[in-house]
Amino acid sequence: MANTINNAFITQFESEVHLAYQRMGSKLRNTVRQANNVNGSTVKFQIIGKGAANTKARGADVTAMEVAHSNVTATLTDHYAPEYIDKLDELKINIDERQAVAQSAAYALGRKTDDLITTALDAGANSTAINDTAGALVKADFLTMFETLGTADIPEDGKRFLALSPAAYADLFNITEFASSDFVGDQNLPFAGGASMKEFMGIKCFATSSVAGGKNFLYHSSAIGLGVGSDVQTEVNYVAEKVAHLVTAHMSMGAVVIDADGVYEVLDNN
Repeated sequence: MANTINNAFITQFESEVHLAYQRMGSKLRNTVRQANNVNGSTVKFQIIGKGAANTKARGADVTAMEVAHSNVTATLTDHYAPEYIDKLDELKINIDERQAVAQSAAYALGRKTDDLITTALDAGANSTAINDTAGALVKADFLTMFETLGTADIPEDGKRFLALSPAAYADLFNITEFASSDFVGDQNLPFAGGASMKEFMGIKCFATSSVAGGKNFLYHSSAIGLGVGSDVQTEVNYVAEKVAHLVTAHMSMGAVVIDADGVYEVLDNN
């Protein structure tokens, strides 16, 4: 009986974990640069510096820009989300129990993915922080964000993001221009990675519980990298001593800031 259950159980559980992870797991993964199928414990993200145009005299040789090349390294770490499912429970409430465990495992790995990204954002952010801890975010802070990104030549390509704590995101609705549909219409309400977002001044704003302590993050997607050695996978093994199936979802990932000019801490008093 156990082997028969295993065959169907593994296939469907794997599908359910991936579905839950994609829909309601990580909020930040789809907002950053990714290197998938990494072989090894580290991955290097290449950095190409800024070039400068020049002139030349008629008939003379051109002068190469000599753009600087460098790289940063993300170290992958392994993470697991295991759970036992009692064999007799499977026979009684197999589908409900499987779905509950699948969602729990996916949420756990989703939160861990976001933790990896926010930890990297925190460690590698530009030394210039935006706003101070004296008050909530206001419109003037968005003007500063826009100016800061523009001065750093960060592209206005729809890939500027602001990851906020739920409390900081709630504060934004005290800004009339942010809250009113007269300023932010349906076209400024995109969705990415299972997260609802609101675009304001070219910055996609969203809330996540992985951001806390009055420290939010403004970044461009190309400025932070996530290396994926092993995407979310699952194993289901029968453990005779437990008379249960041990379900383990696992992944191997690592994150690093690629360009500090594209990552800033945005402080508030929450």
